[in-house]
Parts: sequence; C-alpha cells; structure tokens
Amino acid sequence: MASTAARAISLDPDSKINPDIQKERDTATFNTLELTYVLDGGREITERRRYVESLAFNDPDFNCKDVAFMTREEAYTNSIRIAILCIKKLKALDIHDIKEQMWYRRIADGNDMGQLGLHGSMVLHTLRNQTSEKQMAKWVGAACNWEFIATYAQTELGHGTFLRGLETTATYDPTTEEFVLHSPTLTSMKWWPGNLGKSVTHAVVAAQLYTKGKCHGVHMFMVPLRSLEDHMPLPGIELGDIGPKMGYKSIDNGFLRFTHARIPRENMLMKYAQVEPEGTYVAPPAAKLSYGSMILIRSLIVGGMGRTLAQASTIAIRYSAIRRQSELIPGAGEPQVIDYQSQQLKLFPYLAMAFAFTFSGKQMQQMFAQSLDAVSGGNFNVLPELHATAAGLKAFTSSAATAGVELLRMACGGHGYSQASGFPLLYANEAPACTYEGENTVMLLQTARFLMKCVGALKSGNPAQGVMSYLAVPPQAHCSASSEADFLNPKVLLDAYRHKAQRIIMQTAENLANTEKSGVAKPLAWNQNHLYLIRAANAHCHLSVVQTFYSALESMDAPPAVRKAMMTMFHVYAIHGISENRGDFLQDGYLTGQQLDLIDCQLIRLLVEVRPNAVALVDSFDFHDKHMASVMGRYDGNVYENMYKWAKSAPMNQQEVKDAYHLYIQPFLKENIAQAKL
Repeated sequence: MASTAARAISLDPDSKINPDIQKERDTATFNTLELTYVLDGGREITERRRYVESLAFNDPDFNCKDVAFMTREEAYTNSIRIAILCIKKLKALDIHDIKEQMWYRRIADGNDMGQLGLHGSMVLHTLRNQTSEKQMAKWVGAACNWEFIATYAQTELGHGTFLRGLETTATYDPTTEEFVLHSPTLTSMKWWPGNLGKSVTHAVVAAQLYTKGKCHGVHMFMVPLRSLEDHMPLPGIELGDIGPKMGYKSIDNGFLRFTHARIPRENMLMKYAQVEPEGTYVAPPAAKLSYGSMILIRSLIVGGMGRTLAQASTIAIRYSAIRRQSELIPGAGEPQVIDYQSQQLKLFPYLAMAFAFTFSGKQMQQMFAQSLDAVSGGNFNVLPELHATAAGLKAFTSSAATAGVELLRMACGGHGYSQASGFPLLYANEAPACTYEGENTVMLLQTARFLMKCVGALKSGNPAQGVMSYLAVPPQAHCSASSEADFLNPKVLLDAYRHKAQRIIMQTAENLANTEKSGVAKPLAWNQNHLYLIRAANAHCHLSVVQTFYSALESMDAPPAVRKAMMTMFHVYAIHGISENRGDFLQDGYLTGQQLDLIDCQLIRLLVEVRPNAVALVDSFDFHDKHMASVMGRYDGNVYENMYKWAKSAPMNQQEVKDAYHLYIQPFLKENIAQAKL
C-alpha cells in the first residue's frame, strides 16, 4: 500500500531491491512520502530539500573514498576541500538560506563531519546578536563573505561548563585603548574549539574582563589569531591541534595560548556591555545575554539527537528486515530478525524516540526564535526559562540518544561493530554532545536550579507560568486506568508524567529545604541533594518531550493513516517510558503493580502494531545512502554483497603480501620449521 520516495535514495538506483525489504514496504499501512512531508514541514519543503540534495550527490567533485580508509591528514585535507567547495558552489547556485545550505552540505560531506561549521553557526550568531551597529557593519558582512575564518573559543583546558571559572583574561589598557589577552596558567589555555588548530584566522574568545583593577566577569572578544597573508600565528598567539580523538577524525580541534596579545578596544563585542575609552565599564541589562550562542547550539542539539536516532534506527531496522537467524518453528526456515519480540523491544522504542526528539527539536527552535524576538524588544524575562529548557533538554536527549545508538548497534550483532555498518562513526561523532555545550550533569543541575526557584515562587504565592504551569495543578492521588485500552488515552499518559514530575520536583524542594534547616550551608545542601535534583530535572524533561510529541500530533496536518502511525509512535514512546521507569510511578502509589502489568501488555500489543510499518517509518526520514554511509542501512537492502565489496576496497587488501610478512612472519615461520627438523 505504501508509496516510498519518488526519487531514488540509493547510491545505486539501478540495483535490485532485496525482496525482504521490498515486502516490508509493500505491506505498510501508510504513504511514506506523506509522513516525510510532515517531518519536513510540507510537500514544497520536501521537494526543495530533495532538489538541493540532488545538486550535491550528483556532483562528482564530492566523490571520494570512505573516510574510514583515510589517514587523519587525508581526512582533514579532504574535508577542508569539500567545505570550501561547498561555500563556492552554494554561492554560485545562489543558495543563501541556512537550512538549504545545511541540506547541501550534509550530502557533500557524506559520512564525514562538516568542516568550518562553527564559523557559520556560533560565530555568526554571536556577531549578529552581540555586536553594536558599528561592529556589525565591520564584522558580519566580512564573515558572510568568508574574508576570514573564525571559531568560538570558550572552553579551556581546566574549565568548560563552569563559565565563571574561565581563567583567560582581557585587561583593558586605557593608554593605548587596547585589551591585553593573556593565559595566566597552563589550565587557562583554550582547548577543544573546532578548527582552531590549523584552519581559522580569527576567534570569538570568552575571557574575564578587567578594567580599572576590577573583574566584570566573562565577556566576548573578536580576536585575530593568524596572518591573512601567510597564516602564521600573530604576536602573543600560540595555537595548534590537540591530537586524535574518539571521533571527529577530520576536525582540527585546537588549543590556544595568549601571551599578552593586544587587540583594539572595539574588538570587545559591545551591544549590551561596553568599556568606554577611559576604561569605565557599562554593565549589560541582563547577565546571561552573552550566553545566547550556547543556548542556540543547545536548542539545535535537541533536534540533532532526533536525527541521530533516526539514522541509527534506519540502519538497525533495515538490517533487521533482511537478516535471518535461528528458527522460531523447527523446519520452517530462519525468520527475519525483526520478527523476534526481543529485537522489537530494542528497535521500536528508539524509533519512537527519534520522532519524539525531532518534534521537541522543532519546538525548541521555535521557543529560541520567539525568545530572541522578545530580547530584541527589550524583554529579558524570557531568558531564565529558555536557558533552563535548552540546558535540560540538551542533556536529556543527548544522553538518551547516545545510549540508543549503542543499543541499536548491538542489536545488529557482530556486523554492527564494523565501520561498514556506519555505527562506529555515528557513535563517535555524536557522543561528544553529552559533554560539549555543557556537560550533561551540570546542565541538568542548571535546570534543577530553575525548577527549585519556580517552586519557591509558587510557595510565595506567585503563579506558575510557562512550561512550569503544571506545578500549580492539584495532584491526583491515583491513576484511574483499569484496562489496557485506558493507557492509549493521551490524557491518562500525560497525567501520569505530570504527576511523576510534580511529585519528584516538590519532594526534591522539600528535601533541599530540610537539609538547609538542619544547619547545612546552602551550597553544601545543594551538593548533598544532587541525586534528587538530577532526578527532578530528568522527570521535567521527560514530561516536556511527551507533551511536545502529543502537541505535534494534535496540530499535525496529515492523512488519517499517517496520523494513526504517528499516534502509535507516541504511544510506544510514552508507554515504554513508564515501563522502563516504573519505580517512579510506583513510589507513591500513583500506579499499582496490576496497572503496570497492563502497561506491559499494551506495550507488547503496540510492538505488533508497529511491526508492519517499521521499514516505512524509517524510510520517511528520507536519508540518502550517501549521507547514511552505511552498507547495512542501504535503501536497497543488498547488505552482504556490498559488505564484501566494501571489505575488498580496503587499503589493506590492495597488496596481497604485506611488508609485515617479509619482516616478521616469514622469518618466524622459517625459524620454527628449521627447529622442528632438528
């Protein structure tokens, strides 16, 4: 019944489709393309995306060998080549929309990480939103024209998430009207910024601002690092690559050390805070305004984790549809692995999570855009909720997605360990999201701090507003569900998540207050309640994702069959979340053991409902094989013959007898044979 993509999304459009995977597509209950339209935001957007992507995957300039077979130097050079080609070609194609540029670059990059990304994201966002009109005229146009290449240099060797602890200093010298940047300790050198090592010429640098002998906290500065003539470091600048990492093979993450490097006063970003020529400091209207770029990236991470799980689910589900193993019924032949309930329990909840995080990412970006408009209009009251929501969801989604990629890899058996599967590179490149832009535990604690403030305000008689309005709703003592079908009622599920979040948050606030009442100083009391605080933040974030998923379904403009398939995904996500976290719902008796039995029965029934649509659901993500870069996740399902081709193409196989044989193996064998004859 289902119609799949109108275009060929395989690298080999003439290849014959594996019959097992074709059967999956033929028996789906909805039109895959109609769900793709929903995910993209409409048919016109899908068609435009496909057109832009086709420009890249039909361009021979972007063809290269698998990054798995490249040395690090080769990977770096090739990725820079592709990045600069993309910049030039996008300009020639007159494609200036950021989202369209992202579509193009994803295909051009293939399975590699895109180079020079921070220049067009954090750097450009910072320059647009934190510079004065005069500074904007100087820097933004030049950045858009790529007259320099910049990165965002915040994290240091000794400090990352704790921004107030950054040690780099920017001391104002009124005699020359310059800032003197300095790295006073070993741990104060910048460490980790992408492209800092060998590629960039400039950096937006976070440093402690000193003027007239007083520190005014972290501010942002535009700092030239390398000569635009010969790319050599400028006076007072030492920088380089930090070496190989777990992933990000092609990216030159770098270190940067200042030794009394001087920049003009005008290079401090001065839209909100200023230093006047004689050194007087003018404070910004809100302290967190300089953190806007981090909030932007955290907002993008949420949707990015949905895309990561979508890609991992696509690989695992397509492979599970063609992989046959063991016998369910003796003599009946080997069934598809996807027919085993244990496999479905691994695959389908993370597929549902991919959709949940995708919709949460869209909502998070809308919230960020609305908050940006509010701040531009002088309303800074939106910042605390935005900061707390972005921090919490960034942590919640990246932790869950990283765990999901690993579980989905293991669900593919031994072949999932091969780089041919696509999993090793996907995991290695996505796992850093748990620590970059704020380490996840710290992010959850920042969200928890916001939650505790909301509880305090509520107890003081102030109404709970925005995302926290559920705190003011009188809690239900027990869940009223009495049958399996009752747990398909979205209200029953949402009430359960609200109850859990409200109970845990209120109990955490009480525990914190009791610890302080016992005489423990407030900072120590906070530390002694981390267990509860992290639990509270996770409960709030889980509720937020469930609510957002359901809200997206309520407003979804799609045919009934698509809406039904998506409602099933919502049920899987919400019900699996209760099943996996049953202790939180049992703790105060909100759910009984009998009700949890009903939950598990409903989950099993949902697995059966998802099964016919599993391949069609991942097809709706509309990944091109070039972007997937997974032999096991190929659209045509021809895994085994292509794994063989992939292995044969490995550099190790281009020479039949390796040097190691002549150097070590041959002499070793001859020596043993000679001794055996004695």
